Amino acid sequence: MEINGVPIEDTFAEAFSMHMNRTLITAYDEEWARITAMETTGFGTSVIMTPSEAGIEYVLSPDETPDGRPGVRVIFATAKSDKLEKQLLARIGQCILTSPTACAYDATPKPKETYKIGKLIAMFGDGHQIKKGPIDGRILWLVPRMSGTFVVQESFGRTKGVAGGNIIYCCKDIQSGMESGKAAVKAIEKVEGAYTPFPGGLVGSGSKPSSRYKGMFASTNERYCPTLRAITPDTLVPEGAEFVQEIVINGLTEDAVAEAMKVAIQEVCKHDGILTVGAGNYGGKLGKYQIHLHELGL
Repeated sequence: MEINGVPIEDTFAEAFSMHMNRTLITAYDEEWARITAMETTGFGTSVIMTPSEAGIEYVLSPDETPDGRPGVRVIFATAKSDKLEKQLLARIGQCILTSPTACAYDATPKPKETYKIGKLIAMFGDGHQIKKGPIDGRILWLVPRMSGTFVVQESFGRTKGVAGGNIIYCCKDIQSGMESGKAAVKAIEKVEGAYTPFPGGLVGSGSKPSSRYKGMFASTNERYCPTLRAITPDTLVPEGAEFVQEIVINGLTEDAVAEAMKVAIQEVCKHDGILTVGAGNYGGKLGKYQIHLHELGL
């Protein structure tokens, strides 16, 4: 299979389940909602060491949000459910409450469990907080602050999602890899239910779940390192490739992750300097989901 002359490998991305929450952040304009979302999802790359795999999912217009203001939805993912509750309390309390004009609402579809995050954060009001609702099915807390009133939903939900979807592609040089990668992340942001947790959505240090050093849970995947091509017998870097790009995709459903992988591949293949497109897996040993590239409807 090829797209615009770029070979698409007959392989699959291996993904696994994580606990997830989807939160909607609104603010006085879209730029500030996005800035708040970026701060709230910071240090949210890999479950290897970060407390949550977090990222921006989708941008909403004012007529799509509870308070009629621009909004940005973000998703948080953790390996354990109790860690998700702690992450929501910390990130909403420290990054959304503190952001001028920003407010927070739960947007988790069909939650399996809810946490009274908003009720706890409302205690910041020191007795001046006010409970309202239900309004359109939401119980809200209004908390006075210097930039006006912080509105936060009382309960935030938990659901099970899919993490670890990915594409890995080899590029002629840095420019072709970065330009195609940034364009692919923008395309993924239009897919509801999917998000990219790494810096700017791009992964510069693809890993394998093993190491020669005791205590290390992961290490560089030498088969994808251009500088190690000459000394790695089973290298996956073709001749002429000096840059390898990975895009990791998480989502609320397997279908959302698959759709995001599809649009990412289609966008990447529009750019010059792309030599091959594949995906990372460990033979089915890491996760229960296998998302095959040749079955994406490319």
